[in-house]
Amino acid sequence: MTKRFPPSPPVNEPMAGARASADARALLALRKSANKLVLGTPGPLPDELDELLSVAARVPDHRKLGPWRFVVFEGEARAEFGKELGKILSGRKAPEPQVAEAEKSMLRAPVVVAVISSPVDDGRTPVWEQELSAGAACYNLLLAANAAGWAGVWLTEWAAYDADAGALLGLRGKERVAGFVHIGTARAATPERVRPDLSVRVLRWTRG
Repeated sequence: MTKRFPPSPPVNEPMAGARASADARALLALRKSANKLVLGTPGPLPDELDELLSVAARVPDHRKLGPWRFVVFEGEARAEFGKELGKILSGRKAPEPQVAEAEKSMLRAPVVVAVISSPVDDGRTPVWEQELSAGAACYNLLLAANAAGWAGVWLTEWAAYDADAGALLGLRGKERVAGFVHIGTARAATPERVRPDLSVRVLRWTRG
């Protein structure tokens, strides 16, 4: 496999505090999630996905707890998990179209990664900070995928908040689904959307 990213340096090796990059600036300034309906093949192969996950894990992480984990859906596992989601809804007498949509939900992209917030109860680190780290892992995975040439979208939907779906994922304790990151190739462009008005969201503090 051709590596798309440099390897991590050895532990304790001094690292630059900044890495100026015009390409990175353009990637960040123009970042846009793909529409879930336009994702298709190809997606990253298993060893390519492993590389993306290694990059995704390089996020702020107070006390180095690693308060997240990844559940990967590739190949037939996507359809099998979707069928299990459909069974959950069918058992609740959900409308057939809703059941069918659940069954197909993991087939929107060739690869889906469930990012699980898995906070560590160390008695010192706020759970909120750990959950933010899990969210950063979702976003970093999107950025890594985009930088490597794949499109992606971060979704939650009902399964992220459902106890029975969580049991399928093996959630335990205070674990929660931070998101399902769908990765593949965009078959069509996604229009730019309205962005927040920063004039009402940025405050430069001064002493009153």
